[in-house]
Amino acid sequence: MVEESLYQKENYPKLIVISGPSGVGKDTIARNLIDSDPDRFYFVVTATTRPPRVGETHGVDYFFFSNDEFAEMIENNELLEYAVVYNDYKGIPKQQIRDALNSGRDVIMRVDVQGAATVRKIIPNAISVFLTTETESELVRRLRERKSETAEGLNLRIAAARQEMKRIQEFDYWVINAEDRQGRAVREILSIIEAAHCQVKQKPILL
Repeated sequence: MVEESLYQKENYPKLIVISGPSGVGKDTIARNLIDSDPDRFYFVVTATTRPPRVGETHGVDYFFFSNDEFAEMIENNELLEYAVVYNDYKGIPKQQIRDALNSGRDVIMRVDVQGAATVRKIIPNAISVFLTTETESELVRRLRERKSETAEGLNLRIAAARQEMKRIQEFDYWVINAEDRQGRAVREILSIIEAAHCQVKQKPILL
């Protein structure tokens, strides 16, 4: 006879960290995951001191703060992690993650490779996914087509992206976000999340 306790296995909300170099489509894939089931997933909004780009909205794409406001969050220990990225500060406010997990939702976080390493140290049972393009030339093309910075800044991003690609082995999973096949990347990440919920031994996210 099967013990009744086997049918009462704990199933905790998951924290999914989507990372990779600039230009691989982290924001788009994360948003598509949320759109696939808004009641199930929560999208972590990153705080930054950089100015908004065209079409970006405060509280939706990023929380846009002044340097003084960001410094206050650091002083009050309100950030899960923060770093200087291309001369601007970026960080993850903690409380939104706690609230989402307490509500039973899985949390989707998109961060750069440096930030992902910090999150893994703080929350080792987070699920880390490295997102990339099919080829390096495709990545470079996407960065060039963004036209969001000077030629010098673009060269810096390309050089940084090449170095970040070398850190793929630090992650749990690798997903290719191919051109015009974003749906496949989303389905693969959804499968990863479903598998995590089927693990026999699960631990809650402690933050």
